[in-house]
Amino acid sequence: MSMDVMSKPLLTNRTFDELQIGDTASLVRLVGDDDIKLFAAVSGDVNPAHVDAAYAAHDSAGHVVVHGLWTGSLISALLGTELPGPGTVYVNQDFNFKVPVAPGDTITATVTVREKDPESRMVVLDTVCANERGEEVLTGTAKVIAPTEKLAVPRMALPEVTLHRHDRYERFVAEAKAPPPLATAVVHPCSPEAVQAAIEARDEGLIAPLLVGPEAKIRAAAETAGVSLDGLTIECTEHSHAAAERAVELAAAGTVDALMKGSLHTNELLGAVVASGSGLRTERRISHVYVLDVPAYPKPLIVTDAAINIAPSLDQKRDICQNAIDLLHRLGIEQPLVAVLAAVETVDPAMPATVDAAALAVMAKRGQITGALVDGPLAFDNAVSFDAARIKEITSPVAGQADILLVPDLEAGNMLAKQLIYLGGADAAGLVLGARVPIILTSRADSLKVRLASAALAKLAGVDRPAGFNAD
Repeated sequence: MSMDVMSKPLLTNRTFDELQIGDTASLVRLVGDDDIKLFAAVSGDVNPAHVDAAYAAHDSAGHVVVHGLWTGSLISALLGTELPGPGTVYVNQDFNFKVPVAPGDTITATVTVREKDPESRMVVLDTVCANERGEEVLTGTAKVIAPTEKLAVPRMALPEVTLHRHDRYERFVAEAKAPPPLATAVVHPCSPEAVQAAIEARDEGLIAPLLVGPEAKIRAAAETAGVSLDGLTIECTEHSHAAAERAVELAAAGTVDALMKGSLHTNELLGAVVASGSGLRTERRISHVYVLDVPAYPKPLIVTDAAINIAPSLDQKRDICQNAIDLLHRLGIEQPLVAVLAAVETVDPAMPATVDAAALAVMAKRGQITGALVDGPLAFDNAVSFDAARIKEITSPVAGQADILLVPDLEAGNMLAKQLIYLGGADAAGLVLGARVPIILTSRADSLKVRLASAALAKLAGVDRPAGFNAD
């Protein structure tokens, strides 16, 4: 055996012959919130009494109740690692759950040898779990086949597990569910995913969908998705291009207050929005925002623009920045913090992104960008990490706590957002701003939570009707 293996802590067992009646072993475990979440993730147990504090507050226990099998798992750990230990075959177990267990409880699990059968090597053990008050929360018996061979094996290092906490959208979605739902033209919902997304948002009270596109294709998609279109209006068009144009007409007329992308290309929909005479154009450049729920970041984080403007000019960046600021105002953030990103924190004429960043910071001070603190150039680490900014001796009201990351171009923004999504575990709701109505952009890969968050953000973003606008 190599020294590397020998240096690791060992698990040693007690063979059948070594076991004596009355032998006992225990372990102590503090129950934390993460234990409940991890058990729910592994087992699929989402019983509200076990995971939802708001629901559990109404039950007889008055608190979240740990699933009894979590407590029972401590017994399994004892049998397999301590008594009898490695080589044990777990045959049978009965449990009586006597007292609820809640986060904050300290549980002591104990197993005690009660009977031995030499012929079968069967061992019966009493099993008990008690809380810090001495109350028995679990009792029972276990039957195992004890090992005959003496073993000493390396204790396996437990894998590192990170819980991704996604709660940044909860307030937005809760506020957006207040009636009435947002009248929304769903443009060309001719895939199962697109029509299902519309139904889901409808069922949550977020939107009142008007389906625009070829009726036969929409109904076929609904049938494939297994959803009913009862009660929904279909505005029939010949194809996706016509659907985009008709949806824009409905929005310009005030029939709907938002657009939602279905199964057509984004540029096809946005082309109809920005077309001359569409009625939805404003003085602003339209732009896309990813509103990200990043588990490692303490608040929602906007990345813009990562989907529409490929290489924006300084004037276009000003619009992109103001669009994101205005959205956060409507979400209740009075003075957003905008970090204008570049590769470095100093202005370098050889790096145009740094020059634009410095110019945008000055424009904010001169009132050309309003309602936010804007600083740049800032590298990504300095924008989101106080420690990184401190080490580099950066003095900035934005550094370490940005609400908005304004990227140099679409390529940088798209790569940054996708890295946060796929490596950082972020959720990413998508919205197009700068037109007279918000435009919901969803992807087939989006989770239900993300689709609902996108619809909720659109509702809270509201509409931008011109002064004197009359839908009639």
